[in-house]
Amino acid sequence: MRAEVKSLLEQNIPGAYVVVEGEGCDFLLSVVSDELAALSPIKRQQKIYQHLNPWIADGRIHAVTMKFFSQAEWAART
Repeated sequence: MRAEVKSLLEQNIPGAYVVVEGEGCDFLLSVVSDELAALSPIKRQQKIYQHLNPWIADGRIHAVTMKFFSQAEWAART
């Protein structure tokens, strides 16, 4: 399921790089996107949830924790 979440988000959020951690139906997302990093925290989450909501509704995803990074912030971490 991690690969499916990663693929879904990267395909639907141009320029995003997504790291998905977790098991079963609980995930931690690290989303690297200058576009999303510029938005308010609520707007960022809304952008992610708009793509994940169908999987949340049918039970494939139970819990999601999100962290957002700009390209520069992500590069500084590694």
